[in-house]
Parts: sequence; C-alpha cells; structure tokens
Amino acid sequence: MIARALQQLDPPSGSIVMIENVGNLVCPALFDLGEWAKVVIASVTEGEDKPIKYPHMFRAGSLMVLNKVDLLPHLRFEVDRCINYARQVNPRIGVLNLSAETGEGLTSWYDWLRREASQAREGSRLV
Repeated sequence: MIARALQQLDPPSGSIVMIENVGNLVCPALFDLGEWAKVVIASVTEGEDKPIKYPHMFRAGSLMVLNKVDLLPHLRFEVDRCINYARQVNPRIGVLNLSAETGEGLTSWYDWLRREASQAREGSRLV
C-alpha cells in the first residue's frame, strides 16, 4: 500500500513522508514499512504509563514526542516518570516535549526531522 501511495504521490527527492498509525500502538511496531525512523507521539492526556502498556512501539521508536505539554498544569502527569518508563523499554529513545498550542518544542522537532532526513539521504548514497 505504501509503495503504491508513494508512486501516486510522487514526492520530490529529499521529501519527508510521514506514515500515520491509525490503529493501536502494537501492530505498527511489528512491521517494517521501509521507514527510516519510527516516532511515537504520546500525549500527556493519555497517562504516563503508555511506554509500559505498549512496549513494542516504544522499543521500536527512535523518538518519543511528548505532546500537549501545555496541559501539564491541569493534569496529574509526571513527565520524568513517563520518560523513565520509555527508557526502561528503550534506553536509546530520544524525547522531545511539544505543544502545538504554544509552539513549545516545535523548533526541536523540525531540527530533528531535518537531521534525520539528512542522515537518510546520506545513508541512501552509501547503498
């Protein structure tokens, strides 16, 4: 399905194509879609235990984006606990705190995407 979609989309060379998971946090971790990196977006409204409830996805992830951090003053959510759970499952997982509402973390997110895209392009030249 992805190969067919890429043919239809025909993205310019060097583009970033994002494949969104529209199911649960288990299945997408178990299949290789040909992606360069898996990013797990965890919302603070979902609870800090997501990494231990869905370890497959966090184990496969290169990065955890902790989203909706602007809501932290209104929730019982311990950021450090969530990060510790994620790192118990995957010690190498990166973490970015992000708020689309306030813009917090967006620069770091864009920088991460640029770095990964650059590494992917360089890696494709080595093949």
